[in-house]
Order: sequence, then structure tokens, then C-alpha cells
Amino acid sequence: MIPKIAMIGGGSWATAIVKMLSDNLTEKEIYWWMRNTEAIDHIKKFKHNPHYLSSVEIKLSPDNISTDIHCIIKSADYVILNVPAAFIKETLSSITPNDLKGKKIVSAIKGIVPEDNLIIGEFLHKIYEIPYQDILVVSGPCHAEEVAFEKLSYLTIACTDLEKASTFASFLNTRYIKTNVSDDIFGTEYAAVLKNIYAVASGICHGIGYGDNFQAVLISNAIREIKRFVDAVHPINRDIMESAYLGDLLVTAYSQFSRNRTFGNMIGKGYTVKSAQLEMNMVAEGYYAAKCMHIKNNEHNVEMPICKAVHNILYEGRSPHIEMKLLAEKLN
Repeated sequence: MIPKIAMIGGGSWATAIVKMLSDNLTEKEIYWWMRNTEAIDHIKKFKHNPHYLSSVEIKLSPDNISTDIHCIIKSADYVILNVPAAFIKETLSSITPNDLKGKKIVSAIKGIVPEDNLIIGEFLHKIYEIPYQDILVVSGPCHAEEVAFEKLSYLTIACTDLEKASTFASFLNTRYIKTNVSDDIFGTEYAAVLKNIYAVASGICHGIGYGDNFQAVLISNAIREIKRFVDAVHPINRDIMESAYLGDLLVTAYSQFSRNRTFGNMIGKGYTVKSAQLEMNMVAEGYYAAKCMHIKNNEHNVEMPICKAVHNILYEGRSPHIEMKLLAEKLN
């Protein structure tokens, strides 16, 4: 039976995954939902997304691209969620648990649902009654821009059912994409949320003038913060040095394509949060994550000085210069 896969979202990461699915040699039917009618019309006519990764050729049938989310989801065996976490509730507002029943739901969202303070897997399980064994998580290290250039990249597909993880991973393998599988849906999701906060911290430090030496100390402390937190919330046997954890952190903290680093750099250079958000064309998940994780950690009391410093700067109006100077005294 030919697998049917629906992409929900129209941004750069959604476009990159559609490219992977299209370039993969496994026979499959791909559907794509996005909100922007003009973008859909452009893709149908010119086979390129006009707003994101516009160099990528879209190989889908025009009939498979729609603004009708019910129609797209109904057609699919696999539903890939790929919108900013802050917009997931709005995107799925007309969708019921029954609409998703029996489907495999794939989270390609590297964020946490604001107000609910739930990672996407927990949100899907609690609100949409999706069994955990039917939830899959896609994690990096993998920037959409490098996928567009077909630079060799790696993905980790996590699911409590490793056979399902392997099956979905087989839909993404190409000559430029290699995949690994994991059973750690909680750890990989939380790590993906946290690395965005650390990328904001990295950008702030760069913006106020700290150099590469300090950045190395910052990120070596950040991976230890991730380990402390994920071990506290979901204690299983995991290697925090694997690509899904350390690798994803490194690329997000250092890459020129990292929107979270870019956002942090603007804050470090003196932009207000509002002005930085307005100037960026894409959502920096680390902004929302900093508040959510601050609240979340009140339950666990894990030592997380970097996360706390970013929260203080973004939400308490603290000076980036003063906050990072205080943070520097706590790192080792």
C-alpha cells in the first residue's frame, strides 16, 4: 500500500522536508497544506515556494496542495506538523481527535506550546488523544537552507515504537540526508526546545562582544544543562553526545542560518524584543521557549543558569551586558 504523507505548514523547514520526501525513492503520495493562498497559487504555477527556499523545485501534483486542512489530513496516513509551536493550537483549532485517529502524527516542530507549557508530543497525547506509540519526532542537526543546497545532513527520527521510526526514516533518506532512529521522544523534543534558548544566549553574547573562547564555554555548559533537565523529566538511558542532542545544539548555536542566534544577536546589540521580532521574517522559537521552560523548571528545580539568564533578559528587562557578566561567573 502506497504511504500517504501530509505536510502541515508552509515555512522553510516544511519546504525542506517536502523536498526530502520528493527526492526519496520510496513510492509515496505527498500532500501539502499551507495557509497562504497566494503562495499555493505560485507553487502550482511555478513549482517554487515564493517565500521560503525559493530555489527548491516543488515536485508535487498541484491537486495535492490546498488550504483545506481537513481534506489534506483526511487523505493521509502520516501527518507532519511543521508550524511554529506558538501557532499549533490555531492551526489545529478545527481539527478533532477523531480527525487524527489511527494516523501517525509526526512533529517537526522544535518548540513548546505557550501557555500549556507542553512539548508537542505531550500536547498531541493530552489534547488529541494520540497514543505515544503513534507520535514521531524529527530532530536535527539539520538547517533547511543546507537541505536546499543538498549539503549532507543528518536527521534523527524518534518514536517509542522503533519499527515506526525506521519506517518513517526510510521516507526521508536521500543521497544528501542520512537518518538515525531513537526511542527517546521526550528527550529529543526537550533538547530541541532547549537548544533554541541556548542559541539565543549565544547570539546575545556575540552581540555584546564576547568571543569564540567564551562561546565554547557557554555551549559546553549548555549541553550539561540539557542533560540535567532531560534526565530529570524523563530518566532513561541516553547518550547526550549523540547528534540529536549535542549536534543539534551546536548547529543552532553557531550557524549563520540559525534564526535563534540571529534573534539573540539583535538583542545583544540593543534591539528591543519587539523590534527584533518585527525585523525577522521567521519565528525564533527560543523566545517563547525561554518563558515556557522557566515555568516548567519551577516543577523540577534543575540548575539552569543559562536558561534563567535568557529569561531575565527577554522577559524581565534585564541588561544583556549585566546578565551575561553575572552568568559568566557561574560557568566553568
